[in-house]
Amino acid sequence: MTWWALDVRTAPASHDAVASWLVTKTGQAVEERDDGTVIGFARSEEAARTLEHELAGVFSEVSISLRDVEPIDWSTRWRDGIKSRRLGRLTLAPSWLATSDAEISVTLDPETAFGSGEHGSTRGALVLLDRFIQPGDRVLDLGTGSGILAIAAVKLGARQAIGIEIDGEALPIAAANVDRNHVSDDVTLLHGDAAELAPLCAPVDLVVSNILRGPNTELLPIIARTIKPGGIAIFAGMESRESTLFRPLLQTAGYVVRDELVDAGWWSVAASHR
Repeated sequence: MTWWALDVRTAPASHDAVASWLVTKTGQAVEERDDGTVIGFARSEEAARTLEHELAGVFSEVSISLRDVEPIDWSTRWRDGIKSRRLGRLTLAPSWLATSDAEISVTLDPETAFGSGEHGSTRGALVLLDRFIQPGDRVLDLGTGSGILAIAAVKLGARQAIGIEIDGEALPIAAANVDRNHVSDDVTLLHGDAAELAPLCAPVDLVVSNILRGPNTELLPIIARTIKPGGIAIFAGMESRESTLFRPLLQTAGYVVRDELVDAGWWSVAASHR
């Protein structure tokens, strides 16, 4: 179906009345441009010409021009704002932009599960993961969401990554992303509470917890018992203003800050445990 637009120019005093008339007649919103043009929309050329005739009969001082509107596939138009991203050694790309040129790539489509690389907390966690992961590490991803951090860990050299997620609806999305990135043999997904399941996965070399400050705080002693001596814990999902609240809690729980960064107002921190 090709939509048609009516570009209507009228005196300023009639502007609002013309806009209201078009909305009432078409059931569609109108576009109001800075130059005073009111643009209405019709589902066909015939409907547009009928509107043109009726509008001219109601408002005598109007200038109307018709044009067809380029068809838009709205099921894919939303993709226009999504692009590939380079974070350290990683290249994140949606499936329709995936490239074989990248040295280390993660293919991930934005869906309902959190974690696509479009959020500052996810990007911060990925950058710190790239900086601290060592070949052969066992990695635990708490609040795995889309699975992006567990997948990235394996792509960066981990021999195993375990993702824990309490939201059952997110797990099928994470599983699909794991399959899409061909890391099914190395990524295990678990459904449940991180506080209960994390100790069962010990010992691990690196933990990444991209959740809120409250859960991160509750998990501090549990993560300390889960990582090996000298292991790294990466905490994300906190706004930059929360760093002054969480940093003292880290120190009290026996952690030493090793690195930190802020991305789009979201703070991420890497720490080791004494």
